[in-house]
Amino acid sequence: MRIAVVGATGLVGGEILKVLDERNFQFDELMLVASARSAGKKMEYKGVEYTIISMEDAVAAKPDIAIFSAGGGTSLEWAPKFAEAGTTVVDNSSAWRMNPANKLIVPEINASSLTKEDKIIANPNCSTIQMVLALAPLHEKYGLKRVVVSTYQSVTGTGKAAVDQLTNERNGVEGEMAYPHKIDMNVLPHIDVFMDNGYTKEEMKMTNETMKILEDDQVKVTATTVRLPVVGGHAEAINAEFKNDFDVAEVRSILEGTEGIIIEDDPANNVYPMPINAHNKNEVFVGRIRRDESQANTLNMWVVADNLRKGAATNAVQIAEYLVKNELV
Repeated sequence: MRIAVVGATGLVGGEILKVLDERNFQFDELMLVASARSAGKKMEYKGVEYTIISMEDAVAAKPDIAIFSAGGGTSLEWAPKFAEAGTTVVDNSSAWRMNPANKLIVPEINASSLTKEDKIIANPNCSTIQMVLALAPLHEKYGLKRVVVSTYQSVTGTGKAAVDQLTNERNGVEGEMAYPHKIDMNVLPHIDVFMDNGYTKEEMKMTNETMKILEDDQVKVTATTVRLPVVGGHAEAINAEFKNDFDVAEVRSILEGTEGIIIEDDPANNVYPMPINAHNKNEVFVGRIRRDESQANTLNMWVVADNLRKGAATNAVQIAEYLVKNELV
């Protein structure tokens, strides 16, 4: 097993390496790949010093799996080259998610659809992953009709520059701005670019990716995505309307039995999911589970996950694990 991590020097790339270690992913050779300006530099991983290699050298080496976290433009240019060389690509960017020819995978939901012919596999958007993991088993039981979601997203979702901006602002240091406004002590209802319909690209990702993952274009999703000055993970207030009524206790039982979900729902003792507790965890945490008393067949819940973990690195590594286990590479 020869595996490449493309974008190894970035925030998500670093998390991918941590997750590979924590989950004891077995490989014979590891390639750390980055941009031309980083090629040739040294990087330590698990006590071993690696030389970062270029994209060209990585393609020529023909790894079995390449986990990409290097941006959409890089993925569009290089993922097909890896695929042509026989490598299976697991891509973290938005480049391939909505391409009908590429699978959009959350392993607990739809990994069984993967085949050896799937050479470029898309990892969903971080905010979509945690939402659909909580909604998929409920959709199967009650028939999901409509979702209204508001997100509260960590600056880590933007990258190192955003973390640096927040840190600088808290320390009274002037520096480069990743956002058009101050982020410390502030809230920005603006993630990714605004589109002609007034929604941001992030909001439309949640809408379109949810339908594709659930394989149901009748599920309607409307989102408002918001950036907060936190680093532990993303939180979401989800209001889900179903075709059929439900029992709240049964909902809780279904979610408790869902792989990858941990219930934290004891408001009397101030127990509910929070980014500070989800940080560096691989699970999706669900709490504040309650009926929407203003409308029939409608549920409210609060969902939190570390966006660099299940929202990116962990989900990608889980896809790679599935490929190896089922001999699809």
